[in-house]
Amino acid sequence: MPLTGCDLFDRDDQPTPPPDPLRPMVDESLALAAAYRASAIAHPELADRLNPIAETHTTHATELARVIGVTVPSAASAAPTSAPAADPNGARAALRALEKTAQQSATAACAAAPAERAALLGSIVAARATHQEALK
Repeated sequence: MPLTGCDLFDRDDQPTPPPDPLRPMVDESLALAAAYRASAIAHPELADRLNPIAETHTTHATELARVIGVTVPSAASAAPTSAPAADPNGARAALRALEKTAQQSATAACAAAPAERAALLGSIVAARATHQEALK
């Protein structure tokens, strides 16, 4: 079979598009949910306060994933980045610090996002600010 160079130019190979800039927010939301769940397990007296916030982060991850067209990894695969603090006050302080960092990243994403994503990102920014207050 003779080789020809014609098929070199007829290929439909398209470069793989870069990952959506909101993909890190999906992972961040899942990590926050995991941190809250771990702290609720370590400090059952905080569970009534922490579990609803964990669910909010899971909901954010699910909605972000839907918007960017990816599948949300299972909640079980998201492990907290560190062990919960030994005492409840330390756990709340650590979660507040995580929320503050996450609020900053969500604010940056909101500022850079196209208009159709701004409302979702703005609501996530607001939720993260509210979570910081709820942990005081």
